[in-house]
Amino acid sequence: MPARETEAIILKTFPLGEADRVVSFLGRTSGRLRGVAAGARRLKNRFGSTLEILSHVQIWYVERETRELVRIQQAEPLESLHKAQSDYGLSTGLAVISEIAEMVLPEHEVSEAMFRLILLAAREIERTGNWELPLTYFAFWTVRLGGWLPRFDRCAACGAVFASGPAFYSPHRAGLFCEKCRRADMKPMHRDARELAERFAGERLDRIAFERSMQSSAGELRRAAFAWIELNAERRLNTPELLETP
Repeated sequence: MPARETEAIILKTFPLGEADRVVSFLGRTSGRLRGVAAGARRLKNRFGSTLEILSHVQIWYVERETRELVRIQQAEPLESLHKAQSDYGLSTGLAVISEIAEMVLPEHEVSEAMFRLILLAAREIERTGNWELPLTYFAFWTVRLGGWLPRFDRCAACGAVFASGPAFYSPHRAGLFCEKCRRADMKPMHRDARELAERFAGERLDRIAFERSMQSSAGELRRAAFAWIELNAERRLNTPELLETP
């Protein structure tokens, strides 16, 4: 059976037996797949560093109808994320992107928009040496592409237009809510965070300069996006907690 070829992003790897790895990757033309990279855990192997998290590679694999896992024959690097992959904080940001992608992307479903989004966010983490803005942008656009983004100008319950004060969100309910409709478990999203979301909707990440004054609003928007992802995926994210670890 001839090998298939696709540009791909490595999402995650798992040990298999004594020498192999199971590799989850998002192929540009294949969607998300899992495959076996034989011998990838050996000290000397043909894959080298191409299977590191969020590596951008060209991959060759063989798929058989009777088997759940494809067999990965070869992977060649297309660009490097060495700085981000070797730094704990930056690599944790990459890990959050990986976990979200694994959570929201169905197997075998091609998603050009998510492919480009992951690549853009990973490149910006590598280029800037900071995960805060790229990860916030990635989380916001994941929610938007998933069709889960609420209105940022009106209350989801009563339809009241938000004033200059905060809106509120809940990890258990979709939407943003006004002061009158808020519940005890809801957290605030201030106007600056909502304005940052509007900016994300109209500008590319690599054209936005991160300033320290944006840190609080980016954090609020990022945490809200994580909550909406968990709500719609009906699963809890584990890696964001590591972002706060010193």
